[in-house]
Amino acid sequence: MTGYLSTDNKKITVKTFDSFKERGEKVSMLTAYDFTTASIIDAGGVDSILIGDSASNVMAGNADTLPITVDQMIYHARSVARAVKHALVVCDMPFGSYQVSVEQAVGNAVRMMKETGVDALKLEGGEEIIGMVKGIINAGIPVCGHLGLTPQSIHKFGGYGLRAKSDAEAAKLISDAEMLDAAGCFAIVLEKVPAALAAEVTKRVSCVTIGIGAGNGTDGQVLVYADMMGMTHGFKPKFLRQYADLWDVMTHAVGKYVSDVKSSDFPNAGESY
Repeated sequence: MTGYLSTDNKKITVKTFDSFKERGEKVSMLTAYDFTTASIIDAGGVDSILIGDSASNVMAGNADTLPITVDQMIYHARSVARAVKHALVVCDMPFGSYQVSVEQAVGNAVRMMKETGVDALKLEGGEEIIGMVKGIINAGIPVCGHLGLTPQSIHKFGGYGLRAKSDAEAAKLISDAEMLDAAGCFAIVLEKVPAALAAEVTKRVSCVTIGIGAGNGTDGQVLVYADMMGMTHGFKPKFLRQYADLWDVMTHAVGKYVSDVKSSDFPNAGESY
């Protein structure tokens, strides 16, 4: 059934995330940035698809996530949302779209929801942006938090190393997580933090925690699809498990195509009109 106020019981929602945590079922999340890839990932049965601002790296070749704009994120998110039938679709708000004021944050969040069709938005940070998080949630938009290594603050951190190693930073991360949870976030991504700390945060908050480089004590895991598929040649951090080697598969296929064209083997008579 489709139409006004129709409901698809197979579609995962933020309430489904709540039920996952209640019964101890792990949540699977992968990124996607285009219609075709999102269709494949959704068909594979993943629980959630994240249109990460990592599109800045994966799709545009930038050195970090900072350059990507609201308009560009809307383009990628709209493409993904059109493809997805099952997974919860979450979109990153890019750097500069929510840090200035609550009004700016809510305005951009409303625009992104209206123009993309995604189910929720993700913001990086804790106490520093809690007013923005509350404003967006009060506008009726589900929010996923993001703590630990927050790539939008890479220049502040001075690199992509492990976060929250000191007692002070660990205490702040726990405080920030509890603050985001109390504000109403349905999930929090914990990136590149010690496994014991991530497990402690997971026990302290009622919302789902999703780890990346944060051990197995979180409620779920997220990876960049191009990394886990082996498309990003030579990139293999400790936390990454590679499930395929599409770099090899695709370069071999391209090489075979080139060879067949050069030899006039393609197209053959059966492939011609």
